[in-house]
Amino acid sequence: MPNCITRHIPNTLTCLNLFSGCIACVMAFEFKYEWALTFIIISAVFDFLDGMSARLLNAPSPIGKELDSLADDVSFGVVPSVIVFSLLRETTYPDWMSSFQEYVPYFAFLIAVFSALRLAKFNIDERQTSSFIGLNTPANTLFWAAAAAQYHDWLIQGGAVLYGLLICIVLFSLLLVSEFPMFAFKLKNFSWEENKIRYLFLIVSIPLLIFVGLAAVIGWYIILCWFVRKKL
Repeated sequence: MPNCITRHIPNTLTCLNLFSGCIACVMAFEFKYEWALTFIIISAVFDFLDGMSARLLNAPSPIGKELDSLADDVSFGVVPSVIVFSLLRETTYPDWMSSFQEYVPYFAFLIAVFSALRLAKFNIDERQTSSFIGLNTPANTLFWAAAAAQYHDWLIQGGAVLYGLLICIVLFSLLLVSEFPMFAFKLKNFSWEENKIRYLFLIVSIPLLIFVGLAAVIGWYIILCWFVRKKL
């Protein structure tokens, strides 16, 4: 394949990531959370493929690195904020919040701000070549999208759930920029000894995904990283 074509493949995949993220954003504004989740997953696939293709084709470029961050900031920064914004617009508020409830949904855009900080930090942090420091933005986005798609009716009932939702916005935003070590799935080999934490994650994740949902898998990922943080 001519070099002039191959060098554009990674950036094309990055643009498809961005395009899918934009569609997910529209779906979230229209309260179509299942579709938003679908297009986020598509974005995540393109995000994985663009980096892999750049390495396989030996086609890295300065513009590709910048474009990747910009695409990720939309797909995995703005989109989860819009999802939570839309959820908070649907939520039932207690009487004491009635005078300012129209402003509460904007609190969701903390996620976009901290996601941008996370991506900027990742670009200059040389420690994150084989693992993560802080929650990665695709995992954060999948958590919010899956929660909205699978637990929508429960999340908008208000009361204690509303307070929990607001606390989670702060908690996950801080996790994005924290110094909390988290494992990645960049395998050097398939040996049990070197990858037992990853295999344990996968073994437990399968029944969680089937019986509870994708958001629970992301929660399990965070909890497992907490317990094994000294080994990462």
